[in-house]
Amino acid sequence: MRILVVEDQIDMGILMSDRLERSGYLVDRVGRIADAREALHAFDYPILLLDRRLPDGDGLDFLPEIRTLRPNIRVLMVTALRSLDDRVNGLDAGADDYLIKPFAPDELLARIRASLRRPGAAPIPPVVLGQLSFDLNLHEAQVRGRALALHKRELLLLETLMRRAGRAVTYTVLIDEIYGLDEQVQNDALKMLVSRLRQKLRDADAGVEIYATRSVGYMIVQARA
Repeated sequence: MRILVVEDQIDMGILMSDRLERSGYLVDRVGRIADAREALHAFDYPILLLDRRLPDGDGLDFLPEIRTLRPNIRVLMVTALRSLDDRVNGLDAGADDYLIKPFAPDELLARIRASLRRPGAAPIPPVVLGQLSFDLNLHEAQVRGRALALHKRELLLLETLMRRAGRAVTYTVLIDEIYGLDEQVQNDALKMLVSRLRQKLRDADAGVEIYATRSVGYMIVQARA
C-alpha cells in the first residue's frame, strides 16, 4: 500500500517513513503543500499523513482541496498543535483522525490500520481474471479464495496491471506506480520484478499470464485454456 507523508521536518519525516516502510508500506514523502498537490494528481493514495505547519501554508487549509482531488482518501493529521480547538477544527475540516506529536510509532501504525478499516465511499468491486481476484479496497490478492503472498512491490505491480487488465501498461506508468517518487529505476529492475510475479502466479495456478508488449510495457490477461 502506498502512503503519502506531508511533513517538512526532515528528522520526523524520515522517522515516519522508515517505520512505515519496515511495516511493508511504500512511502512518498514531501515537505510542501505544492508537492503534495502534485503527488495527489499523480497517484491514488489510500491514506495521507498531513502536518499542519508547512512552509507554504497550513495543512488544515489544504484539506478541502484534498477532498476534491481524492474524495476517498483517508487523511490522518500528524501535528504538534494539541489544543482541543486544534483537534476539533482538524476533524471538522475533514480529517479522519488527529495524532499529536510526539507519538509512539506503534500508535501511528494502529491509527492507520483503524482508519483504513472504517467504511468510506461505496466499495470498488474486485477485479477478477482467471482464478485471480484482486480487492482494490483492501489491496489484497486471492487465488481461489486463498490469499496470495506477495512482497510489497510485487503487490503494487499486480494491482497496477489488474486495474488495467487486458490493456498494455507502459513502463513509465508501472515505474511511477511501483517505486517511490525519488527512486531512480531502470527497466531491468522492472523486468526482474515482473519475472518474480509471473512465477508466483504460475505456482499458484492463478489462470493469468503477464505478457510483454514490445517497446511499450506489460499487460495481464486470462491464460489460454
